[in-house]
Order: sequence, then C-alpha cells, then structure tokens
Amino acid sequence: MKVVITGADGQLGLAFQKELALRGIPFFGTDVSTCDITSAASVTALLDAQKPAVFINCAAYNLVDDAETKQEAAFAVNAGAVSVLAQACAARGVKLVHYGTDYVFDGLKYDLYTETDTPQPLNVYGRSKLEGENAARAGSPENLVLRTSWVYGEGKQNFLYKVAQWAQKNRILRISADEVSVPTSAEDLVLVTLKALDLNLKGLYHLTSSGYASRYEMAKYFLKAAGLNVLVIPVPLSCFAPKVARPLFSAMSSAKIAADTGLTIPHWQQGIDNYIKMSKAAI
Repeated sequence: MKVVITGADGQLGLAFQKELALRGIPFFGTDVSTCDITSAASVTALLDAQKPAVFINCAAYNLVDDAETKQEAAFAVNAGAVSVLAQACAARGVKLVHYGTDYVFDGLKYDLYTETDTPQPLNVYGRSKLEGENAARAGSPENLVLRTSWVYGEGKQNFLYKVAQWAQKNRILRISADEVSVPTSAEDLVLVTLKALDLNLKGLYHLTSSGYASRYEMAKYFLKAAGLNVLVIPVPLSCFAPKVARPLFSAMSSAKIAADTGLTIPHWQQGIDNYIKMSKAAI
C-alpha cells in the first residue's frame, strides 16, 4: 500500500515517516507548503498524483488559546479540511485515518472516557476537532478516527521539550497537578495505527498510552528519568490564570483498540523513557 501523510513535518508525521521507511512501505509526506488541505483542488491534485491506498491526516490547528480568537482558522484546518479530505478520499476509494483529541470531553466524568461517552467540548479547539471527527466518519464507514492526548515526539512542540527548556533556566518549576490525561508517545501511536490498518479497523477508537497522569506527575517523572535536578511543585491549573477552559480529567481508555488489535499498549512512563533516549541532545 502507498500512504500519503499530511502534517508530515510535525512530531506524529515524522514518526510515521521513520516507521514506514523502516518497513519499506512507500509513502509521500506533505505539509502546508506543498498541499493546502483546505482546498479541494489542492487535495484532489495530490490524491490523483500519488494514488495512495491510505491517507493519514496528521495536520491540525493545535493552538488551544489562539483558537478562541482565531476561530475561522481553527475550524478551517480541524473541520473544513477534514471534510474536504473525507470527500476526496471517498470518491477514490482511499481510506482516511484522522486523529481526534481528548479535548472533545468536558472532564467532568472523573473516570476513563470510552468511545460511548458523549462529547461535550469546553472550548473552540475542542469543538473544531469534534466537527472534524464527524466529517471523517461521515465521509466513509471505512475511515478510521483515533482520539489521542498529550502527544510528544521528535520536535519542539510538546510539553516534555518545554519542560526540559524550563529546567535549563529555573531550579524550581510549578506544574499543574489537577490537569490529568494520558501522555502519549508518537511512536506508540504510529505502531498501533499501522496494526489497526493491517486489520482494516474502521470507525472511532481511543488510542493513548496506558495509564494516566497529571501534568505534575508527567513532568516530575520526566525530569527525574532525564537526570535533571529540578524541584517540581504541584499547583492547581488556576494558578496560571488560563485564558481558555480546559477539561481537568480527560484520560481515555484504549481498551477497545487494544482488544481489537491484540496489542499490549505500553505505559506512558515507558514512552517517556524511550523519548529521553531519543532526545538526549534536546534534553
């Protein structure tokens, strides 16, 4: 099968490119400079030129705070573009893989969210991503939508990289202890996604690493494992006067996809250990 990857220069896109290259699977990576996924003409030209069997959409507008004042941009990428992709892929018999987010939930359940729970996003980002999920599923019953959370991997646009940078300049860090979800390795996301494709899974699944943690627990484990001697103090999210409402407990269960793929999904701490080995220079 040939695979097209959008958002190929992001951390998930880079992880896909590495793994597909290792497996000898032909792929074509594209980003905003080579394909405007909000444009039907641009998307159809890409599909007709590359003729993939699978289209993996790693592109997203992930600036949660900015989305509140730049709603048009957020919905254009997270919703409108997904509708364009879904329609173009369906017309050519191409399977679309799209990634959703835990931010479609309001965080009030205080238990692991499953695929049967009703979304109730608190902010524009969450609403735009939910609309994108719906567009991907409406495009074809063969499409695969994977909700994930707190993704980290190669690159600078993730929480762990930022924590490492803060630790270089500060001996004491204050990190929110009441914001809880599942830190998820981009590499684990890729491996489970490819297994799901091998088995031709379709529909909606939650896909994160195993376990769950607060931002504080995540940062503390990372800093200790990386050998960075920094004092980490747990504080409530409200200490930072966030501009946008966020779900406080949005951890999701990946039990369904684990059962359907037969995979044991690694714990989030194992993912961080692997990230440290991969990112020693950045840390």
